[in-house]
Amino acid sequence: MRKFLPMSNKKILVCGASGFIGTNLIMRHLQTDAEITGVDLCDLKYLSEDQFHFIQADLRDYSFCDELLQNGDFDEIYQLAADMGGAGYIFTGDSDADIITNSAMINLNILRSASTLNKKPKIFYSSSACIYPKSNQNDPKNPYCEESSAYPADPDSEYGWEKLFSERLYLSYARNYGIDVKIARFHNVYGPFGVWDGGKEKAPAAICRKVAIAEKNGEIEIWGDGLQTRTFLYIDDCLDAMERFMNSDNHGPLNVGSEEMVSINELARIAMKIADKELKFIHVEGPMGVRGRCSHNLKIQQTLNWSPQHSLARGIEKTYHWIAGELKKMTENE
Repeated sequence: MRKFLPMSNKKILVCGASGFIGTNLIMRHLQTDAEITGVDLCDLKYLSEDQFHFIQADLRDYSFCDELLQNGDFDEIYQLAADMGGAGYIFTGDSDADIITNSAMINLNILRSASTLNKKPKIFYSSSACIYPKSNQNDPKNPYCEESSAYPADPDSEYGWEKLFSERLYLSYARNYGIDVKIARFHNVYGPFGVWDGGKEKAPAAICRKVAIAEKNGEIEIWGDGLQTRTFLYIDDCLDAMERFMNSDNHGPLNVGSEEMVSINELARIAMKIADKELKFIHVEGPMGVRGRCSHNLKIQQTLNWSPQHSLARGIEKTYHWIAGELKKMTENE
């Protein structure tokens, strides 16, 4: 029998506690009087177990999830756990079966367990902009990602299909079991304490790493022509949106992203300016996803009175210096 600690203040559960958003979310809640339980299959990387109650376990195990929720008496659950990564992981097709199976099992287990509780917690579910149809994102200058445009559905990856299925799963449990769900479609959240190497990193972290490693007047590789466009949301703005969402009566889905759209080439130039480096682009073959994607924020502005406060340049500056610091630590430890 696993030991679940008793808690006295607001009780929150963070699923995916060692992941990027989970780590930053816990860091923020550590500044409050919330009692935090975190669960992840992976070890903690930037947090320590003496800061909060951490359980290293597999959320694909229904018996564990049921025991956790039955004993936890949680007020809020942040379901951030998923089998995921950047374009190099999502769009090759090599991990499609694992991505769908692992993530769907976690969501099913959390909801099945929550539905049996007398006191049902609020559940925040992190969906993705990858649910939007490919046909709406062929023009890099004019992508269309307003929330209602998700249907007719045609996501660009199995990752997107799983996220869309899970959105419907959460909304179904909300209707049938009275669970207060909050569904956010994240648009490329980035910042410190995220994955920055190893193949699962996303574009901002990958670009910052490449620029930091490159010699002055050197070169960096860019997948494709670099003209594909995206918007990127700094982690602090994401956490602000999550807090407002959880304290609202809205269920979503809501876009949580920035509307400051840039090409991947432009993103690299921002990082180069921060590093004070002039680098040559070497365009190579690689997975790129859709040609354009931009968050459409009218709905979240109207319902939550939220908009991002960090410009892309400001957020990338913080992220670049953090990744450069991590690279320096690696070099010093060699």
